[in-house]
Amino acid sequence: MSRNVSSMSVVVVGRVAASVVLCATLLAGCARFDESTSSPYTPEPTVHGAEIEPSEPNQPFESPSRPTGPCADPDPAVAATCLETTGGLVAAGGNVLVAERRTGRILTIVQGQQVMVVAELDVDGSADGGLSDIAVSPTYREDGLLYAYITTATDNRVVRLADDGPPKAILTGIPKGPSGNRGAIDFVSPDTMLVLTGDAGNPDAAASTESLAGKLLRVDSPVPGRAAPPEVAVSGIGTAGDVCVGGKDRIWITDRSGAQDRLRRVAGDGTIDTAWTWPDRPGVAGCAATTNGVAISLTHAKALAFVVADQKTHAVTTAPTLRAQDEYGQLGGATADAEGGIWVATVNKTDGSPGPFDDRVVYFQNSPDAAEES
Repeated sequence: MSRNVSSMSVVVVGRVAASVVLCATLLAGCARFDESTSSPYTPEPTVHGAEIEPSEPNQPFESPSRPTGPCADPDPAVAATCLETTGGLVAAGGNVLVAERRTGRILTIVQGQQVMVVAELDVDGSADGGLSDIAVSPTYREDGLLYAYITTATDNRVVRLADDGPPKAILTGIPKGPSGNRGAIDFVSPDTMLVLTGDAGNPDAAASTESLAGKLLRVDSPVPGRAAPPEVAVSGIGTAGDVCVGGKDRIWITDRSGAQDRLRRVAGDGTIDTAWTWPDRPGVAGCAATTNGVAISLTHAKALAFVVADQKTHAVTTAPTLRAQDEYGQLGGATADAEGGIWVATVNKTDGSPGPFDDRVVYFQNSPDAAEES
């Protein structure tokens, strides 16, 4: 059932650190940034829990006191179980924030502790819409700001969540359709956000310079009511997968077109390279930049793909290798932590055949030769 964003409620606790670099520029797009769209929503926030600090770095995920009961997955790599349909993830140290797409909840997973609800937004979770992705402010330890890509009753949009007030709009007016509503966000500098939008079920809109659908957008100064109009970095996005940043020349985007699934790279000068395509369409979804390339969640192929890129040219010349195929079912969101590990979230509830512990968050300890594993 559709729920209007005007009745949105939110709570935010915790601190997570994020640091990324880069930008890409091209044509200007159109959107609404008036004060009315950035005015506070009602009702006011409701606090669900105490503030949580991230755990120390260099600690791989281990749950020293695994929960018991019907949702106790015996697999030690599984960090959380029995979640609703998931969206994107954000990791820092040993912790991770995960979105539930249909419920609009943001959850925190801490080593050795139960999953906690830290925020809840009112979203339209029908079709493929809802709470698609989340990001943390590059200065999150100081300001506690979260950002979310959501579907409302009327559009897709990016909002900012603070722990001292309701969410406020950053970018509105992204077209909403019967499909193609998924989007993704990530910071490339303290003052620049990248927003990946789906085509809203209309490939013509993705190719049009008059629409925000099917684009990779750059938004400078993402402050409610003061954000600059977005600039289009890439057009022709189909079903949006993810955007993940690994450095100056390593912005990766994934999407699915009618003919193939794609991995593309945005260089520091704004040029776009198609790094790899999958004509068999395995369902590319979330991505996480690694030291030697990028890891990609595959929904239909039910695996985590590792793509190795040349360290100097960033070219991809060898086929991706698969990890954990058919072990956890369909994979959706993905993110990397500071130790090189990869967190992924399953999306098995979307096809009507979840297992007893779905949906789950799984942690993969990475290594320089991880891409060679199968």
